[in-house]
Amino acid sequence: MTPDPGPPGRRSAPPMSPDTMSSANEPAESEPPERDAPPPDAAAGDRNGQHTTHRPWSARRLPAALVASAILVAAGAALFDVVAVRAGRQAAAWRKHLADELATRPVDDVWMLTGAAVAAAVGVWLITLALTPGLRRLLPLRSPPGCPPPHLRASLDRDGAAALLRDAAMRVPGVSTARIRVRRHRVKARADIRFRDPEQVKDDLFAVLNEERDRLALSRPPRIVVRVRRRTV
Repeated sequence: MTPDPGPPGRRSAPPMSPDTMSSANEPAESEPPERDAPPPDAAAGDRNGQHTTHRPWSARRLPAALVASAILVAAGAALFDVVAVRAGRQAAAWRKHLADELATRPVDDVWMLTGAAVAAAVGVWLITLALTPGLRRLLPLRSPPGCPPPHLRASLDRDGAAALLRDAAMRVPGVSTARIRVRRHRVKARADIRFRDPEQVKDDLFAVLNEERDRLALSRPPRIVVRVRRRTV
């Protein structure tokens, strides 16, 4: 007898091996859940977009005019005398005297040492002017983030910064007078108080000046030093 083939359309499942049964019974490994990428830090982008602003360079018009005038006068006088000698005339008395003095005076003479010291001082002064930007009364401001080149440059006068800080200091309760001196690396604030505890006034004044300094958007914010004293008269 042949076995019953069963109802049509139904097929018997193939026999499963022990390995297949064990793998089917094992739970599927869970994949790690997807994590959303953190949003970009806007503050970091602003910091990356900013660049250090330096103090603008001075034109040095007065030193340049003085040096150019001195060189022009000396070179013009020497050239005129040389041309006169070439034309058959005698050399000027000042050039003869200068040549004799340079030829006869020893190197350790007082006038020779004085002239060398003056020339060295003038040279150091000119080198300093050439290597430093000048305009020390200007405080550079931070450039806005994302500013395309050429970058925008702005500066604030020290007197203007001192006036803004003084106005902020006068808004502190208890302060009667305030004197502000702004330097490149430090701000000195001196205040006279009429009432309240001096330590509380000092703390409030320090906080207000720090906040006002941050509003100025200086490229290199100076350190603030506060001194208070009580005035009873």
